[in-house]
Amino acid sequence: MKRFIMSIVVLSVCLSGCTTLAPTYVRPKAPIPSSWPSGEAYRKDASVQNRVASVAWKDFFMDPKLQKLIALSLDNNRNLRVAALNIEKSRAQYQIQRSELFPAINASAAGSEQRAPAEISSSGQGATVGQYTVGLGFSAYELDLFGRIRSLKKQALEQYLATVEARRSVQISLVAEVANDYLTLAADIERLKLARETLTSQQASYNLVRSSYDAGIATALALQQAQTTVDSARVDIALYIRQIAMDENALALVAGASIPPDLMPTGLTSTITTLKSVPAGLPSDLLQRRPDIRQAEDILKGAEANIGAARAAFFPRISLSTSAGTASDQLYGLFKPGSDSWSFAPQITLPIFDAGKNRANLKVAEVERNIYVAQYEKAIQTAFREVADALAQHGTINDQLAAQRSLTAATADTYHLSEVRYEKGVDSFLTVLDSQRSLYSAQQNLITTRLARLTNMVTLYKVLGGGVK
Repeated sequence: MKRFIMSIVVLSVCLSGCTTLAPTYVRPKAPIPSSWPSGEAYRKDASVQNRVASVAWKDFFMDPKLQKLIALSLDNNRNLRVAALNIEKSRAQYQIQRSELFPAINASAAGSEQRAPAEISSSGQGATVGQYTVGLGFSAYELDLFGRIRSLKKQALEQYLATVEARRSVQISLVAEVANDYLTLAADIERLKLARETLTSQQASYNLVRSSYDAGIATALALQQAQTTVDSARVDIALYIRQIAMDENALALVAGASIPPDLMPTGLTSTITTLKSVPAGLPSDLLQRRPDIRQAEDILKGAEANIGAARAAFFPRISLSTSAGTASDQLYGLFKPGSDSWSFAPQITLPIFDAGKNRANLKVAEVERNIYVAQYEKAIQTAFREVADALAQHGTINDQLAAQRSLTAATADTYHLSEVRYEKGVDSFLTVLDSQRSLYSAQQNLITTRLARLTNMVTLYKVLGGGVK
């Protein structure tokens, strides 16, 4: 009996086709230039060979506090957890689909007793009829002659691979988001510190003008102008206190847990990363580095496999049902010699008329494939634009930072000179106020520019498909 069942199983698997009707996959041509944009905004540094994609985040982000925050977020962030669970779900769905290639063998046992009265009995006498069976077999197993099940298995596999890439994409984005939130918080802490220092300075200036006003030297206009600068600083202090609280909340959300106080930044640091320059390589490298592009391609491959399943629906389906066991009218007779029983029931189904259903399903599969081609190409174009923008900022941000530092230093000198000239009676207090406002604005812009330089490095890590280990 077992030998019979195994022979049927082997025959069934061997008869299943090894090919499908799915079209041969050809990667669409990347709809982007073969090189990055060139011009004044883009600098080249051939001496640096580091590639972001090959650098683990622990080696890219060197700040110890930031490293601990990233590790905390990788353990607790819910979006990343969902992405990991989606992988498990897709893996199970693939295993379910793959199992359709093999017959599901089940053991069964059944028994029945039936009493027939004399009026309906063929012998004219009442009788009790018993039937007992024990068997092993499978039912409605489809021979995959035209690759329908294999195409569906391929589609499930590509969906699983797409979820793996989706998790990598989520992790890269998460690491970048933690770094950006950390840097934004650090910048706002520096802005608050600057606002408080400015308030102290402006309060001292106000007190000086107030004394001069009381002595009849300064005018009421000068006193009110000094008051406006004090109030402006107080407004900024309240603003940055609120902004810092919101920054901390954003960081706690992305980390998925409360942030220990010792991991909070105290200010911007220029040592967030040791990489000073990041070459982008060739645009075609993005196809191998960016997980979102690989995810889009996996989904496209799955759509190609779906076409194979839709094409196979036009051809006959052959299914087998078979079992082997023993049967007897008495329970004790199940295993007596001569009680063997078996059944073999092949079935073929040939589609003749379905009101255009199969043709419509094929059309849907082909249109879906074209949609995913467009989405794949869009993912490449988006990646190209993101990298080009980041490279443009990377090529100019150092010059901007140097100019802003020079501007801030010159503005500070102007402010000190205006104070001296006011004290000597050469200029009015309005000149001091103007130079004071200019210095405060220049200092704030310097913090913003320093933040932009650091976040640009984080952006390059993200858009170039940074390492995730």
